[in-house]
Amino acid sequence: MKRRTILTAGAGASAALALGVTATPASARSRATTSLLHRWFRDTYASIEAMHSELGLAADKIDVSGAKPKRSVQTSPTNIGCGIWSTVAAAGLGVISQATMRKRLAGTVSAVEKLERAKGFWLNWYDAGTGKVLTKWPETGDEVRPFLSSVDNAWLITGLRIAAQADPSLAPRVKSLLKDADWSFYFTPYDESDPAQHPGQIKGGYWTDDDTFTGHWYGALNTEPRMASYLGIADGSLPGEHYWRTFRTMVPENEQEQVPEGEYVTVDGVRLWRGHYTYRGRKLIPTWGGSMFEALMVPLFVPEGEWAPNAWGVTHKRYIRSQIEHGLEEEKYGYWGFSPANIPAGGYSEYGVDEIGMTVDGYFSKGVVTPHASFLAMQFEPAASVANLVKIDRDFGAYHDGLGFRDSVDVKEGTVSDFMLALDQGMVAAGLAQVLSPGLLQGAFRSGGFARNVRPLLAKEDFGIV
Repeated sequence: MKRRTILTAGAGASAALALGVTATPASARSRATTSLLHRWFRDTYASIEAMHSELGLAADKIDVSGAKPKRSVQTSPTNIGCGIWSTVAAAGLGVISQATMRKRLAGTVSAVEKLERAKGFWLNWYDAGTGKVLTKWPETGDEVRPFLSSVDNAWLITGLRIAAQADPSLAPRVKSLLKDADWSFYFTPYDESDPAQHPGQIKGGYWTDDDTFTGHWYGALNTEPRMASYLGIADGSLPGEHYWRTFRTMVPENEQEQVPEGEYVTVDGVRLWRGHYTYRGRKLIPTWGGSMFEALMVPLFVPEGEWAPNAWGVTHKRYIRSQIEHGLEEEKYGYWGFSPANIPAGGYSEYGVDEIGMTVDGYFSKGVVTPHASFLAMQFEPAASVANLVKIDRDFGAYHDGLGFRDSVDVKEGTVSDFMLALDQGMVAAGLAQVLSPGLLQGAFRSGGFARNVRPLLAKEDFGIV
């Protein structure tokens, strides 16, 4: 969709800018800003409602180019998890009633109970309307191999844990669903004699048609698969040392985006390379590709910045500042926020800041900004995040009245995506929930195994960047 500057937005954001609205910490946030954030949440949740099938599963995306949103056929474990926590957030923020929340959660849990599983985990693609495993991609007819993704299962299980806490009557059913979800299935224990093939990390996934694992492990610490690591450490299916076996950066001898600074240290008996990158004079822990959601999706749920203020708390803020400066000062786009998203012209791609990712291939910004990145940053950089979103809306008409922000904008071409993705809208909803009601979606990750097993690890973390 071609929407070149400057357009009059219908979402109220431009009006908010005219009123001089800027975001500040919640204690001093203006009524106008709070009202704007609530409106953004209400509309975003409406898009998530539009993604849900009658079965109760959130589809992968909706096409909003027509008179009515058109839901995709496919859904994934991540999509379903996004739908769950968005519904809990909607009740917590007063958008729906508690009774409505309970009804919707019960419907989704019932649907999840019927989905085909293997090895205790959920397959990667289902028909959102029927719950059947997809064998052909709806849009192309291409074969879909049955796959168990560790990270996608982590986001569904995140949603299920949130559902169980929000409605305790669902807790026994969720417990039953998760009893066979043993994270050690993906785990390769560390072997000092062959660390390349036995790194003490989790695999990317497993194909059920030929019983093979992916050739890669999730080695980088500061990427979204660490949610799977936290879940496994919390429930005891992964050893605590797994946390220290992941890479802050790769060791200096390995090819990567930059030669890291740092030192070898020993923590809990594990010798590790405590490395960091420097970008624009700022020391931080890189992600794999340099995108926003790798670094900042997890702290929507696990309070890393609170539990490790001089480690995670520092690198999160510096990572965001690096994204801001890349967009505004280095590339001079006038906008920022780079993360995997729908391509405005069609398709899907990874976007990021190459210099703050480890892979030499990199995720590049390419002038494409995605609103969900600003919502991920909002709990740490509220003023900059709201201002960026208001500007994106004002200049490109990227806000779809009644449904929220469209998925992405090519600021060079002036094109705006015709799609909204469940993953990205789910991050928007969770980001707003964390700003409007801090901790609303974090309760399930502040007690039990998270308090007992995960928090002590984070308390020991020292990235060596302060």
